[in-house]
Amino acid sequence: MKKFIITLSIFYAEALFSQVAIGKQSITKLADGITNNPNVSLEFYDSSDNAKGIVAPWVSTVADNPVIYNSSTGAGYRGMQGTVVDGTIIFDLSDKKMKYRKNGVWFDLTGDPAFPLIVKDASNNNVTFTQFNAVDSSLQDGKKELENAKSAIGANGATDTTQGILVLTDTNKAMVLPNVASPHLTIQNPSPGMMVYDTVKKQLAVYNGTIWSFWKP
Repeated sequence: MKKFIITLSIFYAEALFSQVAIGKQSITKLADGITNNPNVSLEFYDSSDNAKGIVAPWVSTVADNPVIYNSSTGAGYRGMQGTVVDGTIIFDLSDKKMKYRKNGVWFDLTGDPAFPLIVKDASNNNVTFTQFNAVDSSLQDGKKELENAKSAIGANGATDTTQGILVLTDTNKAMVLPNVASPHLTIQNPSPGMMVYDTVKKQLAVYNGTIWSFWKP
């Protein structure tokens, strides 16, 4: 990827761990209060006062527009080649939408302005919108990751070849998103590409620079 923003400093170097907690001292424990939950690969600060989320990489599914990385083919900066695997999450600069790769195609998490999802404004009111606000891509312009910028967490991390900034390699563990109560009210200055779990609505919440979109399971 040519450009990205993320709040986690671990993405700038190779990191090989089986379980990682960020913003907290340790992974959530089992009932014994001692053993780390074996099903957690990556977990974030999750106390009730949390007002931070994670920000997906900013890329484009359209070659050279507006960045030189094609998420469909894997061609990009300094000739990087590779296959974008299912489960990859991005903030797509070509249409200002949050997306993830599913069954070989990009699945939209933000929605079509003509057919909006359930969206809220800062006052918790339903809103209808006709276009996405412009996103200031200068925040990441000219900021290129290192050649080896990749963190692999889990089994076979040292040999994993999956294209990505952060790769969770285990097949029996999952990432736990930051838990935020009413992120559209709690997070005062969200960044485009932000993703959290709304503990009030019990929904996945993503922010595309204009609106929060909420998804039920």
